[in-house]
Amino acid sequence: MSKFLKATVATCVLATPVFAEGYGLGREALPEEIQAWDVDIRPGGAGLPEGSGDVWTGEEVFADYCAVCHGDFAEGVDNWPVLAGGFDTLADKDPVKTVGSYWPHLSTVWDYVNRSMPFGGAQTLEPDEVYAIVAYILYSNDMVDDDFVLSDENFAEFEMYNEGGFIVDDRAETEYTIWRKEPCMENCKDSVEITMRASVVDVTPEETAEEEAAAQVEDSTQVAAVAEDAPAQEAPVVAALDPELVAAGEKAFKKCSACHQVGDGAKNRTGPALNGIMGAAAGQAEGFKYSKALQAMAEEGLVWDEANMTAFLTKPREFMKGTKMSFAGFRKESDLEAVIEYLKSHAE
Repeated sequence: MSKFLKATVATCVLATPVFAEGYGLGREALPEEIQAWDVDIRPGGAGLPEGSGDVWTGEEVFADYCAVCHGDFAEGVDNWPVLAGGFDTLADKDPVKTVGSYWPHLSTVWDYVNRSMPFGGAQTLEPDEVYAIVAYILYSNDMVDDDFVLSDENFAEFEMYNEGGFIVDDRAETEYTIWRKEPCMENCKDSVEITMRASVVDVTPEETAEEEAAAQVEDSTQVAAVAEDAPAQEAPVVAALDPELVAAGEKAFKKCSACHQVGDGAKNRTGPALNGIMGAAAGQAEGFKYSKALQAMAEEGLVWDEANMTAFLTKPREFMKGTKMSFAGFRKESDLEAVIEYLKSHAE
């Protein structure tokens, strides 16, 4: 070994820290370094920073940072997630899993908003802004009143709607030992049955093309027979629609489209299809399960005339105590007028 190589080896040995245990790499993290990473919030509220935020401040912050994707009322825009509504749908074949209907812990909401939102600007929100946003999301789910203030002091007291809907995964102890170790490759069942259709994910029509065509022929025949037997009547006078207002209403209706459909092929979703609703008696959408509140008002003779629809869409929870609709109401009178005109344009 050359003198140069011996000197190099000796220098390396002397320069290497000597530890009784471990690999001698790195150092202990400083407290401030640990704090920078230790940002998770536990279900009981452990880890929350001091702060607070009220519903109305949350509405403003939500409009600035969140509404472009999640809608003004947490109803979702296009394919962005819906954050409100979906109650009583978890047992359906296509449940609506939102912050209100599904999430079991409020800490998950706060933690996710704090870490990851807004999109493209994660971790730019102040703690008070996060508290306010979470308070507004709760309000959009009709889980708190409009004077609610969320803070680190009352956070742990809040119970989510679906808190009891989860169980501890104990399959490792209760099931793993009885499962097959080798997969069955042939003659695994005596018979095969269809247990679910692809219509669950809206890729298969409920009826075949032949069935639908036959139904249309039958309907047209019945209509023709009724027309022959019915006495002649004068056609009702229908006020002309304002095309510009209808177009504005179509745009404003996007705030409703997360739950409602209208137009050709409209189907019931979280809310009922709205074709023909203007001027109709309440609770008439076939196959839709209405809330008890709406059923009660329908039995009392509620009709969706322009006055009632205006009152309902302005403040749904005031007009109909106990409504399942999470929408807080249109804030702009121009949007409200336009949406009603748009609904009038879909009389059938």
